[in-house]
Amino acid sequence: LLKLCVEKNIKLIYASSASVYGDGPFEESTNLKPKNLYASTKSIVDLYADAYIRDGAKIIGLRYFNVYGKFEENKGNMASVVYKFFNQKDAGEIKLFKNSDKFLRDFIYIDDVVNINLFFLNNEFNGIYNVGTSIERSFYDIAKIFVERYNINIKYIDMPKNLTGKYQKFTKSNNKKIYNISNFAYYTLEEGVNKYLDFL
Repeated sequence: LLKLCVEKNIKLIYASSASVYGDGPFEESTNLKPKNLYASTKSIVDLYADAYIRDGAKIIGLRYFNVYGKFEENKGNMASVVYKFFNQKDAGEIKLFKNSDKFLRDFIYIDDVVNINLFFLNNEFNGIYNVGTSIERSFYDIAKIFVERYNINIKYIDMPKNLTGKYQKFTKSNNKKIYNISNFAYYTLEEGVNKYLDFL
């Protein structure tokens, strides 16, 4: 697909992931350190795309951080924690990994991601860019929104063994590169989660 778009001079915008950074740093020019197979596949595509980009191809790779929001029900187990909590809440409690107040992620609402995609569709740039808010928040912060909104409890559970060592404990988008081309505004975590819950 990359090769075809280059040959036909067609703009290509593709989805990459913040998972390519592993434990960071989270800047586009950094060496990639994927921690799992999913992240490795994203890294490989980024390396191919970057080679074409350096030759002037109209390719934009967007490294999404932790996206949540409308129409993610088809993502299965890869759906956001917001969607998972929503499906747990009717039981009167939500399940949270122990020490989740120490797991910090850059959560970005889907509407912000769509706006950034449309910006690149309608403007002539190429390159690989981070798509995050540049603000780190904890999984506990999301759970707290549910507790306050639905008056439910948190049940703390152990992290599954299959995630041990493969789980990013911290992400925070470095937005310097994308801010050089446009000053995007983002929903706060509280605004985005509540807007999503209104939708659900």
